[in-house]
Amino acid sequence: MTLGNGVRNGNYPEMIGNSNVIKNIKELVSKVANTDSTVLILGESGTGKELIAKTIHLKSQRNNKPFIPVNCGAIPVDLLESELFGHEKGAFTGAVASRTGRFELADGGTIFLDEIAEMPPILQVKLLRVLQEKSFERVGGTKTVHSDARIMAATNKDLEQEVKAGRFREDLFYRLNVIPVNIPPLRRRKDDIQALCSFFVSKHAERFGREPVTFSDDAMNVLLAYEWPGNVRELENIIERLLVLKDDNVVTPFDLPERMTGKKIPDLPPIDDEDVNPFVSGIDLNSAIEEYEKRLILHALELNSGVKSQAAKYLNLNRTTLIEKMKRLGL
Repeated sequence: MTLGNGVRNGNYPEMIGNSNVIKNIKELVSKVANTDSTVLILGESGTGKELIAKTIHLKSQRNNKPFIPVNCGAIPVDLLESELFGHEKGAFTGAVASRTGRFELADGGTIFLDEIAEMPPILQVKLLRVLQEKSFERVGGTKTVHSDARIMAATNKDLEQEVKAGRFREDLFYRLNVIPVNIPPLRRRKDDIQALCSFFVSKHAERFGREPVTFSDDAMNVLLAYEWPGNVRELENIIERLLVLKDDNVVTPFDLPERMTGKKIPDLPPIDDEDVNPFVSGIDLNSAIEEYEKRLILHALELNSGVKSQAAKYLNLNRTTLIEKMKRLGL
């Protein structure tokens, strides 16, 4: 699944996939969008948590107000309070002017607190008050500021375990966990991979102004067998790389990263300086290419126990073409 960076269906980010889990998430998003309930989005990195939040916001009656994302794990702890709640002039060294915080900016709209488990305990207390009273004070200030911002949060950690370990407040967890949205990892919803590939190919082919690529059956089988530790983000990155680097339009297993196939392509044959004629600049390119072609064919035969039909399939060749090449190369 992705809620891609592209936008479809009017103003809504696209939710790609036909698996049951995607259908359930779409239904849940539609149900919670026009409420003010706090939403906690749970899932591994790269599953699309922020884009779920954006979809909920855009489908809500707040969609004409700001959507303000904050990555709690990316902002230094000593600056996070000021980022969230703002500060008054002179509140600390370097505060040469007053600053409006993210909660004020999100007034009437939505604030999305990503990596909420990284929020330090002292700020968890202040966030709890905002959830309860929709008010706070800027750093160094005494005036109470009100903000009607809908709060959504996300984490890739198990917050219940964080509570048990004493790293996250139990009362804050229950305040955030009103509407939980669980996004399973890609390895648990592989039925969506082909649809995701089509979406990302179209998206990036248009971006780069080139023809779309297609996937051979073997290449698609590799994608379906892979465990995807980086989830949807990893899949999109691979497809973008293919569209940048591939000259032709058919993706084979040879085009995919070694970590996915588990099959290393043999290194190019080394060039011995003694074989280079000192009176002639360069090397014999045809000989070097022929030597590499031999290594690829022998490698394919070794991987496939000498079965020529399987080796030909591995190399994306017809069996007769492989046999002709073997004869020409004296194999």
